[in-house]
Amino acid sequence: MTPVFNRFAACLMVAPLALLPMSLCAQEVPSDTQTVDQAGTFPEYNAKLLLTNAVSAVDGASGGGISNWATIAGRQETRGVGVQAHVTAVLLPDFFYQSHGVALGIADRIELSYARQNFDTQDVGAALGIGQGYMLNQDVFGAKVRLFGDVVYGNTMVPQVAVGAQYKRSLDGAVASAVGAAHDEGVDVTLSATKLFLSHSVLVNTTARLTKANQNGLLGFGSVSDDSYAVQFEGAVAYQFSRRFVLGTEFRTKPDNLGLGEGDWFDVFAAYAPSDNLTVAAAYADLGSIATFTGQRGAFLQAQVAF
Repeated sequence: MTPVFNRFAACLMVAPLALLPMSLCAQEVPSDTQTVDQAGTFPEYNAKLLLTNAVSAVDGASGGGISNWATIAGRQETRGVGVQAHVTAVLLPDFFYQSHGVALGIADRIELSYARQNFDTQDVGAALGIGQGYMLNQDVFGAKVRLFGDVVYGNTMVPQVAVGAQYKRSLDGAVASAVGAAHDEGVDVTLSATKLFLSHSVLVNTTARLTKANQNGLLGFGSVSDDSYAVQFEGAVAYQFSRRFVLGTEFRTKPDNLGLGEGDWFDVFAAYAPSDNLTVAAAYADLGSIATFTGQRGAFLQAQVAF
């Protein structure tokens, strides 16, 4: 094997976690190798380590299941365009939530995402007078930009920081208006910081979200009595047991603009990558009270493919 290959192979072997990009490994390779190979493709070191693109949040952005992180979607690193797609289901005592979407990562710097959310009210729909099994739907379009820092490399006290925006459009404006929402569309703004403390195999994320969404936007935005934005907090801690398996927990605060007792969210999740392009995630999710129906706790399930 050539010295260049040996050097690159050694860099792969010492990478202990798969939560963030292999930028250091790429920098270790001499610049004259950073070209297209004979087959016309970039060398393998341009791909992120497993799980570095995280999973897909319920709103389609990369991160945890219920919170946004500063990570960028897709498996391609700084010279490529990556893509990931997900299907998510949340099984609750009185509701069924399903979403699917796609996200692009450009040069590990910019993320563009879309998610379609479908919320089945099941028997609650009849109790609320909107019809048995009425389905609430929403489109979410997102953009995220990594401002500075790296999740795993560099100064341990400097996290990767990203700012994002999500335009959410409820497709059930009449229902949103009936429960007192001021609008059927709105914009969330997020600021996230994510850092992997390599020596402890622990990843920490914090996110501030400026929002006035009701139930993530499914019940509109703001209220006729209070149409102001509020800052909400999202946090996550994860531990990686191997390059393919991670276990963690998340917490997310939420506003109660409509006075329906909307509660904060919490989960305990596990993510596993059985192959380079497939990640499956499962969680115990506590979504609090939804439309006055309390105790909404159940299973979060997701399958994601990424390239």
